Formats: sequence, C-alpha cells, structure tokens
Amino acid sequence: MVKFIHAADLHLDSPFKSRSELPPHIVDRLMESTYNATKRMIDYAIKEKVDFIIIAGDVFDQKNRTLKSEIFLKEQFQRLEDNGIFTYMIHGNHDPLDHNVKTSWPSTVHVFKENIETYQLMSKDNEKIFLHGFSYLHDETYENKIDHYPVNNRNDGIHIGILHGTYSKSNTKSKRYTEFTLEDLRSKLYHYWALGHIHQRQELSDMPLINYAGNIQGRHMNETGEKGFYIVSGDHVHLYSTFVSVEDIQFERYDLEVNNIYRDELYRAVTEYKNKLRKEGSRVIELTVYYDGEEDISGNDYYEILSLLQEDERDVEDFVWIDRLYIEQENADQNALLTDIKNSFKDDDDLYKTALNTLYMDPKVNKFLPPMEDIDKEKLLELGEARLKLLMRK
Repeated sequence: MVKFIHAADLHLDSPFKSRSELPPHIVDRLMESTYNATKRMIDYAIKEKVDFIIIAGDVFDQKNRTLKSEIFLKEQFQRLEDNGIFTYMIHGNHDPLDHNVKTSWPSTVHVFKENIETYQLMSKDNEKIFLHGFSYLHDETYENKIDHYPVNNRNDGIHIGILHGTYSKSNTKSKRYTEFTLEDLRSKLYHYWALGHIHQRQELSDMPLINYAGNIQGRHMNETGEKGFYIVSGDHVHLYSTFVSVEDIQFERYDLEVNNIYRDELYRAVTEYKNKLRKEGSRVIELTVYYDGEEDISGNDYYEILSLLQEDERDVEDFVWIDRLYIEQENADQNALLTDIKNSFKDDDDLYKTALNTLYMDPKVNKFLPPMEDIDKEKLLELGEARLKLLMRK
C-alpha cells in the first residue's frame, strides 16, 4: 500500500493579471495565494501521513527565484521531513536547472537532474516504489525524452513516471514543451504518470492512471475553477486518485438572471449573489447579468454600479471582487418559446413520460440517474429550461 501527493506548477512568486484596479489588500492576498495554497497542501500531507510528495515541474515561476520563495519552500520541506515524508521534484520550463541557485534542501528532498533518473524507496507499508523522471536543463526543452524512460520489466513494486510536458492532443495555448502521446507513456508499463505543465487538471487515462494535476492556484481568468493536487493511493494492482482543492482565491465566471435592469434592483441582486458566493471563499470573478425587458442601462449607471460593487469589497477579507461585469438583454421571443415548451411537458403527462423514458433508455446517461420515481418533475423542468437558455446564449 502507498499513499502520495501528485502536485505540479506551484509557480511561487507568480504575477497576477487583472482588468481592474485592485485594492491593496486584494493585491497582497493574490501575491501570497500560491504560498497559502502550498502550505495547505503540506498541512494535508502531514495530516494524511502520506509517504511522499511529487512536484511535476515549475515549482518557481521565474528562473531567478526570490529568496523569500526559497526560504518558504525550505521551511515547508523541513516540516515534511520532520514528519517522515519525502519530496521528489523536477524542474520545468519556468525554473530550469541552468538557473538553479544552489539551495541546501533537507535530506528528504530529491531533485531530478537533466537526464532520466530513477529513485527507489519503500512506503510505510513496505511497498517498493520506483520513481522515474528528469528536470529541464534549459527553458526551451522541446525534445522528446520519453524513449529514455526505462520500461518496467520487473514483477515487483509500483512504477511512477514524472513528466513536465504537453499531451499531443491537447489544445493548450502554452508552448508545446516535451510533447508526448498516450501510447508513449503506456509503452513504459508504469502504474501512474504524474504530469505537469498544463494548468487544467485532466485525467488522460484510467488504465494506467495518467493525470495532469493542474496548477495549485489560479492566476487569471484563463485559470478558473478549483485548483489543487491529487492524493493517490493503492498498490501495484490498482491506484486511485482523488482531487483535493487548496486554492486560496478562486477565479471564476458566473451568470446571473434578474427580472429588470433598474439600477437599484440590479445593485441589490448582484450584492445578494456576491454574498452567496462569499460563503465559498474569496473570489475574483467575471459576472454576466441577463435581464428581461425592453429597457437598457446607461453607461453612467453601469460604471456607477460597478464602482459601488467593487467599493463594497475594499476592506473585506473574504472578498468577491468583480473584475469584469457584462449586462446582456434576454431575447423575449426565445423566453416565450421556452415557457411554452416547459408548460407542454408540465401539462402533458404522456409527453413527459415519453421524454423521461427516452432518457433512461440511453445507457451512457442511465448510470448517472437516480431511480425514476425519485425524479422531481418541477425541478427537472426548471433545470431543463435553464440549460436551454444557456445553449441559446452560445
């Protein structure tokens, strides 16, 4: 049995991008957010008594890392060592070895060099583990080093590959460092691949498990949603991975429907919505407000509302900062059509049951559905109406 953390792309000291002028306390929180997220990960590792942590590249955001980031990371690694937890990390395109300041890490920290290396260790349950990986020497590493990873031809132990690179079918806008295919990775016969570089977490394969952990903290509106790491456990027969969210601040896009565009009611509706989001933690958001009606909002009213909404967050610790506000008018004809469709299913039981039976007969959908008798008709129709509205907006 083994239990470990797969993280990547900590990007300590990363700058943050915003379209609006952020108040100082939010800027400070953003600058500390990668540190806070990393500390939460270390707290979790100690609490769960993992065997080791893997960091799959881009630990630091820049080649010339700051003294602050080095001291911080050294302190966190020391906490792991004090609890008998090992750390294995590779360097990526943001923090290549040729700019590596010689840092004296704790003895339980192992940094892979530019050529493929293998580390062997034993888990707390005496499971033999083999870790294979390499660090970038320069920031322009496009060569495919997959051929240099050893093939697992042993009958014992758990083999884990660590790679900072780009999946060949990925549509990422990032530079395509060390491109690979699933066939490349599967050919090594490893039990798990810990990937880094792509900032969106993805499970590329479940047999074997091939995962991008994503970055640990979003930094702008192209890095939305929960951020964190994978906790992986199991044995040489099967490994299981579960995502753990530790971001300090979440970037996200939201839609909000309101009945009209009168400025006082719009301000009140958005404020109430922000307060609901606030319960889930600090956020920087883009908000699109959809409204029914013929009226339009003036430019002056728009900027005054946005200014007030932002001013409300200036001294708030659990802030919900609206970085961008969009106001869109709903199509009256489309809304009338949706209401007619909803009422048709609501009033005609045969039509409703026929549609529901069609849904339950689809094997790809059926496995995710509750028993038919547990379906709340009114809630289902409301969800369907909301989904159709969303599709019509695209």
